[in-house]
Amino acid sequence: MNNSNVVKIFDFIDSIKNMAIDEKVELINELRKKIHSVSPFKDNPVDLVEWVKCDSVFANDYNPNSVAPPEMELLRVSIQADGYTQPVVTMPDGDSFTVVDGFHRTRCAKECSDIKEKILGYIPIVRIKESQEDRGDRIAATIRHNRARGKHKVEAMSDIVIELKRRNWSDEKIGKNLGMDPDEVLRLTQIAGLAEMFADRDFSEAWTPGLIDDDSIIDVSFEENDD
Repeated sequence: MNNSNVVKIFDFIDSIKNMAIDEKVELINELRKKIHSVSPFKDNPVDLVEWVKCDSVFANDYNPNSVAPPEMELLRVSIQADGYTQPVVTMPDGDSFTVVDGFHRTRCAKECSDIKEKILGYIPIVRIKESQEDRGDRIAATIRHNRARGKHKVEAMSDIVIELKRRNWSDEKIGKNLGMDPDEVLRLTQIAGLAEMFADRDFSEAWTPGLIDDDSIIDVSFEENDD
């Protein structure tokens, strides 16, 4: 690239500085898309980080990950101190975006006034690869993102396994895509079956589904009330 072209690029960048925020963000996103289209790393979603309005990003309806209030507050403090160091992984849905990974980062952007002010009502996102836009693939992607760092509610994970089975996913495919061994897939399938079998019965609080770590053994024992 010759010097005259470099000067033109720098002059153009300088011209963006005084634009209104919405116009500036839109133009920067478009420039990033152009650069992304010729990038040798364009197969990686992180190669294109866009800033979009927080109000255009929505939670999915299947995420079993749970963050306790203290950890949620720590996330807020982290974002306030360090800024967003990880974008939210999303799937485009018309003019909006559905969260694949980053639900709690999205909550901070939407619900914490200090964070929302800091990021001017925007949030950084990447778009999941088009090959992963089927619902089953998106669910699997969410679980893969979560399992390395979080905890899952047993009943929510069980529901997900059953949904994938209903989408004709084999136990082998579920295990491979969700990072589970065959016994874990079987246990989660059995939990869903037990819940359905006893849905109309009253039980004591001897068994309360809670949070499990990835390596935990799922205890499905329970006691039935006499009344």
